[in-house]
Amino acid sequence: MQPEIVVKQQKNIGFAQGVGLTLLLAIAAKYLALLPFLNIMGQLVLAILLGILLRALIGVPQHAGVGISFSSKRLLRFGIILLGMKLNIFDIAQAGPKVFAIAVINIVFTLFTVYGLSRWLKIDKKLGLLTACGTAICGAAAVVAISPQIKASDAETAVGAATVAILGTIFTLIYTMLYPILGLSAAGYGIFAGGTLHEIAHVIAAAAPGGQQAVDLAVIVKLTRVAMLVPIALVIGIWDGYKQRKEAGQSAVVPWREIPVPWFILGFLFMSGVNTLGLVPAPLTEGIIVLAYFLLAMAMAGLGLGVDIATFRRLGKKPFLAGLIGSVLLSVLGFLLVHGFGLA
Repeated sequence: MQPEIVVKQQKNIGFAQGVGLTLLLAIAAKYLALLPFLNIMGQLVLAILLGILLRALIGVPQHAGVGISFSSKRLLRFGIILLGMKLNIFDIAQAGPKVFAIAVINIVFTLFTVYGLSRWLKIDKKLGLLTACGTAICGAAAVVAISPQIKASDAETAVGAATVAILGTIFTLIYTMLYPILGLSAAGYGIFAGGTLHEIAHVIAAAAPGGQQAVDLAVIVKLTRVAMLVPIALVIGIWDGYKQRKEAGQSAVVPWREIPVPWFILGFLFMSGVNTLGLVPAPLTEGIIVLAYFLLAMAMAGLGLGVDIATFRRLGKKPFLAGLIGSVLLSVLGFLLVHGFGLA
């Protein structure tokens, strides 16, 4: 057999093994997420933690890297596109301007606060920005969506996603315990949870004690923040391009042709339009959303497989602190805004 054919076969086998490994971890994460307590963490959090744990315990075959990379990059983008089916623009509009204002204020405040804290703590700019976006917008999904815009490394992306995911889980547990003493109505508590927690899974789990009304409003507010991912990704891409051109001594104005428009973010927006117009039957929409989360779980598993514990210890401590302080301040602000807008 010719050497070229052997090499190609080895690559194909490695690709299949890498994708298969992320597939198995995503399946394991999906079923673990059905268990008590672990359901608070959610499928995406568990997938990335399983990837990190597997690499730490038994390692990852080197030839499987190409398949793992495919899952963590390509499948990630398709997952984000399909996740747009969860967004209904009409629902966001019907929630009213106060709810939209709360979501926007929370996002802007958290972005600047967490990024400012990361600079104060001397965290790498890219990792600090990823942590800020994940805390402000929609957790790990925001981290991996913004990552290509600033050309972050796989290690930075994985650490940022894991940090935000773990923080969201901690705050979900805290919210559940605080619910009886917060003095908020079911609607007010739902708006508070949706406006301040990280992942959609966290929002649903935290809002559950308030009943179905709290869950419904929490999801709407959360999806309002998710919708902000599109303009924020564009702004960050333009800002990063501006910095790079300035450092290279070029004109600081980024030509419109060079504005980095992430195609998968546009795909996300397109799919949200499809869902908003009701072009797809409800059962099929639910199936697409399940597939979206599964692809994202495979991507998270791939990111986890690329991070060793030493890297996480080296890079993760300060971002965790910045995210923790930012999350506390976001919770306080969110609580005050719910009262300030008369929605408590």
